[in-house]
Amino acid sequence: MPKDSGIGASSKRREDLRFLTGEGRYTDDINLAGQAYVYFLRSDMAHAKINRIDTSTAENMPGVLRVFTGADFEAVGGIPCGWQVTDKHGNPMQEPAHPVLASGKARHVGDPIAAVVAETYAQARNAAEAIEMDLDELPAVVDMKAALADDAPKVHDELDGNLCYDWGWIEDNKAATDAAFEAAAHVTTLELVNQRLVANPMEPRVAVGDYAKHSDESTLYTTSQNPHVIRLLMGAFVLGIPEHKLRVVAPDVGGGFGSKIFHYAEEAFCTFAAKQLRRPVKWTSTRSEAFISDAHGRDHVTKIELALDAENNFTAIRTETYANMGAYLSTFAPSVPTYLHGILMAGNYKTPNIYVNVKAVFTNTVPVDAYRGAGRPEATFQLERVIDKAARELGVDPVELRRQNFITEFPYATPVAVEYDTGDYNATMDKLLEMIDRDGFEARRAESARNGKLRGLGVNCYIEACGIAPSALVGQLGARAGLYESATVRVNATGGLVVMTGSHSHGQGHETSFAQVVADMIGIDENMVEIVHGDTANTPMGMGTYGSRSLAVGGSAMVRATEKIINKAKKIAAHLMEASEADIELKDGQFSVAGTDKSVAWGDVTLAAYVPHNYPIEEIEPGLEETAFYDPSNFTYPSGAYACEVEVDPETGKVQILSFAAADDFGNIVNPMIVDGQVHGGVAQGIGQALLEQAVYDENGQLVNASYMDYTMPRADDVPFYRVDHSCVTPCTHNPLGVKGCGEAGAIGSPPSVVNAVVDALQRAGHTHVTHIDMPLSPSRVWQAMQG
Repeated sequence: MPKDSGIGASSKRREDLRFLTGEGRYTDDINLAGQAYVYFLRSDMAHAKINRIDTSTAENMPGVLRVFTGADFEAVGGIPCGWQVTDKHGNPMQEPAHPVLASGKARHVGDPIAAVVAETYAQARNAAEAIEMDLDELPAVVDMKAALADDAPKVHDELDGNLCYDWGWIEDNKAATDAAFEAAAHVTTLELVNQRLVANPMEPRVAVGDYAKHSDESTLYTTSQNPHVIRLLMGAFVLGIPEHKLRVVAPDVGGGFGSKIFHYAEEAFCTFAAKQLRRPVKWTSTRSEAFISDAHGRDHVTKIELALDAENNFTAIRTETYANMGAYLSTFAPSVPTYLHGILMAGNYKTPNIYVNVKAVFTNTVPVDAYRGAGRPEATFQLERVIDKAARELGVDPVELRRQNFITEFPYATPVAVEYDTGDYNATMDKLLEMIDRDGFEARRAESARNGKLRGLGVNCYIEACGIAPSALVGQLGARAGLYESATVRVNATGGLVVMTGSHSHGQGHETSFAQVVADMIGIDENMVEIVHGDTANTPMGMGTYGSRSLAVGGSAMVRATEKIINKAKKIAAHLMEASEADIELKDGQFSVAGTDKSVAWGDVTLAAYVPHNYPIEEIEPGLEETAFYDPSNFTYPSGAYACEVEVDPETGKVQILSFAAADDFGNIVNPMIVDGQVHGGVAQGIGQALLEQAVYDENGQLVNASYMDYTMPRADDVPFYRVDHSCVTPCTHNPLGVKGCGEAGAIGSPPSVVNAVVDALQRAGHTHVTHIDMPLSPSRVWQAMQG
């Protein structure tokens, strides 16, 4: 029977009531007394020298409070990067300045050049149109390989070219990997593209800056996945505000998918301008602005090679990737194609030799950073596509080729410096094959053929590293902050709990699942637990939500803090029952003395904690409140096997997904319903990448599909009803909950399964020349591939 409460129960998401009834409080709902509005005048050129900006007319227009340009920020720091990568020669990456407002040059379409603050948004926009700018358009560089040519235009004049870094992982592996290729019985080579994507969360970005003159305190309300990190970066590195004088509040946030992790210029500007003007300053992004100011995702071009011996065992993998950084380094950008990508190139397979090379490149495009999965989808796509291609070249079953090379003994140290603690890849593959009725595929294919359609089946595996930890390791790899998480648990006198967490929820259901964890530990109703997040003024310092880390890292901090609470409560209970603390047990909200019928309720103990004369024990302080910081000893490693079945219309090239199945191992599950929803959403985004989405720049650096009229995202009729399963459980061995993370798996595992299915459909129909099609698999691309 399914559980009806606590860990393992599909408790309904408590936050949905306010969302569905319009009672959520998002940043754009915040309007402060005396609030002014900002309009950013953005570059319409991808690369331009700023000769002169004349703001005199704009400054005298109705309602205008002030016009800001780059000159106003000369004494202010630029937007910082949170991760430094060292290249294969031991040199630090090239790290250019990223001004709040463009100074000297505009480097991408959408780069803010000036900002008008006025009484109304309309007045600010009208005044911005009156600003006169003298700009010299410069040649733009968009293509990464072209950007590395000796005669390419420099995105940043002060740098030595457009190469940010040339990274090798692990450099000591290169010679052995090359030797394995020389000795290989078979080598499969594939060149592919992981195209640029726009995150498109439902809620655009918003920032409201406020300043209190009497206390010299600044407050920023913002759409952020990690308010404490924004406070740290903006306060210490941009505006020079001491952290105790800066409050960052991220209320309800309508999705992020990674795009709201980063510190953006608009946040710093609103905070700065509010202090300058002694007025609250608000900015709400339009959807058009979001396309040219929110960080984009992916944008890799890769050559991958797989070496096999005569028995079809994998002996080596070698990759060369060009990764687009865009015009500036976003907060975590350097880490995505390196430590979130290169370390996953082993996948689920016991390949003894692996070498990964990544060249990160500056171009005149919007900066690129983490997007759902962040590096792991890129690694999985490369690996699972080249394995599928190898199976076809060798004439073997792609499932059995994978099985033959699965890692089966754990812990397993990969050649790319991570250690998988646990897993069972055969179990997830077995479950997947059970779900998809592979034996019945030929009959379904014949039915499709009778209807004039080509049917294909694609299967693949994935593994990902979640949690982005431990701090000691990521610090060695270039992270400029710790990646722990925190929790404070405060128990009220009547037994209810308030849990304050450094994690942040923007759609994941934390207010429900976190409450389940704490309530289950004590044995009380989940409704007695309140989760507080998103405000640096009343939550402990934490690193926020991204990388599928919230439950594995944030939840573990809650467990540790709650354990401290329980241990103290047991001391009090022992005194109340005149028993030894060692004999006290807690179950179903009751403390009892082992082997007796003595018991006292949770609420009686918590009340006693606040009435000290009830337990005159000197070493116990009054109250019940504890804080814990949790820094994991390793990543967690979710894994799974996915399958997609498609039909292709040979007349048009249109692909229809008929079925999709996902068998995942997420370790222990706290809320199965929430996990299902996370997988559904991730798979939809992966299907979007596989079939529909791509941010396209022309040769002049103009984003040609910067609206929903042109940028295609999946709709309900583009995706099937999914079959998902997470019954294969190998608990994580190094966190107290045994959980692994589930929020990004669907977006990681689904793109290769879709592409594998389409290639399978074409190959089975006799188009044997089609070994790969780059995403998105639009009808025109598929049709052209069929024509040879």
